[in-house]
Amino acid sequence: MAKEKIVLAYSGGLDTSVILKWLKETYDAEIIAFTADIGQKEELDGLEAKALATGASKVYIDDLRDEFAQDFINPMFQSGAQYEGQYLLGTSIARPLIAKRMVDIARAEGATAIAHGATGKGNDQVRFELAAAALAPEISVIAPWRLSEFRDRFPGRAEMIAYAEENGIPVTASAAKSYSMDRNLLHISYESGVLEDPYFDASAPESKEMYLLSVSPEDAPDEAEYLELEFKQGNCVALNGEALSPLGVMEKLNELGGKHGIGRVDMVENRFVGMKSRGVYETPGGTILFNAHRKMESLTMDREVMNLRDSLITRYSTLVYNGFWFAPERLALQALVTESQKNVTGTVRVKLYKGNVIAAGVKSPVSLYNPDIATMEADPTQSYDQGDATGFIRLNALRLKVSSGVEQNNK
Repeated sequence: MAKEKIVLAYSGGLDTSVILKWLKETYDAEIIAFTADIGQKEELDGLEAKALATGASKVYIDDLRDEFAQDFINPMFQSGAQYEGQYLLGTSIARPLIAKRMVDIARAEGATAIAHGATGKGNDQVRFELAAAALAPEISVIAPWRLSEFRDRFPGRAEMIAYAEENGIPVTASAAKSYSMDRNLLHISYESGVLEDPYFDASAPESKEMYLLSVSPEDAPDEAEYLELEFKQGNCVALNGEALSPLGVMEKLNELGGKHGIGRVDMVENRFVGMKSRGVYETPGGTILFNAHRKMESLTMDREVMNLRDSLITRYSTLVYNGFWFAPERLALQALVTESQKNVTGTVRVKLYKGNVIAAGVKSPVSLYNPDIATMEADPTQSYDQGDATGFIRLNALRLKVSSGVEQNNK
C-alpha cells in the first residue's frame, strides 16, 4: 500500500528541517519538500540537498518571482495598501502565493495534506490555511506547532537543535539568536529576540549589521539621485526610460532604494490572532514604488474615484494582512481597484536622498490637471467663473447655519 504524501513548506532552517523529519516519523508518510523562490537569493543555496538528506522523497524549488511581482505585488500596490499606515505587507502578500503553489503540487502528487512551520502565535498560520481552504478545501493541513505532541517534544530551540544533531539533520543553528528574519522580493522582516523589547533602538549603530537590503540613512550618499518611473494603468513599466518586467522593476528599485537608505520601518502592529507584536522591515523598492504611484494618481485619478478607493485602503490592507487574499470580498475590491487605475498612466520623477523619496515632477498624457483652469491669472478657457463660488459656499454653509441656530436656541 502506497504511503500517504504530505507537501511541506520548507525553508531549510531549523524549524522546517526538524518538522520534515518529525512528520515522516509520526505519520509514516512521504514528505515532499517545497520551497518557493520569491527572492530569498543565497538562502536557497543547497536546499535541495538538505531536504533530501533530511528525508524528503522529492523536492520542489520553484521560481515564482515573476508571478509574485506581476500577480500579487502589482495588484496590491494599485490599491494603496499599507497596514496600519506603515507596513507595506511584504510577508503577508507572499503567503497566498506559496499556499497556491503548495496546493498545485499536492494535487499533482496525489498528496492528502500540506504542512507548514508557522507557529500558533503568528499570522502566517492563518494566511496559509485560509488560502488553502479557499483553493482546495479537500486537502487537510498539518500545523505541528499547534499539536501538543510536537510542542511537548520540542518545548524550545535547545531540544530542536539536539534532535537535529541526533538525527544528522544538516542545519546551522545556535541556541541563542538575537532575532528572526523573513526575506522575499518585496522586503525583509525582522522580529523576536532583542526586538521583542519595543524600546530597543533598532536604528542604533550597534544594530547596523542586522540590515541586509539597505544602508542607514546616515551612511547613504550625500548626493541625491533622480529617478523616473513610467506607469501604465497603475503599474510601473519602465525606469529611466528602460522598459522592465514587474520583477525587473522591483529588483532595480530595491537596489536604488537600498543604496539611499530608503524603506526602513519599525512598528508595533496588531496581529490578527489578537496580540501586539514588534516588527522591523526593510522595503526599499516598495517604498519608492508606493510613493511614486501615489504621485501618479494625484495627477490622473478623478477626485471621487480616489476618495472611494482610499476609503477602502484599510479594509483591503486588513484583508491581505489577515490572509483573505483569495476571499470573494478581496476579489470584489480588486475589481474596483483595477477600474480606478485605467488612467493612472504617465511619468513620475523622484529624488532619492538619505532615506527620503522626494517628489520632483509628474506628467501624463491623460492628466486631469488643467493649468488654464487652475491659474490665478485670467482663465483663457472661461471654464470657471469665480462668482459661482458665492452660491456654492452659501449652499454648503446652510446646514451649518441651521445647526448653529439650534444650538444657540438650546443654550
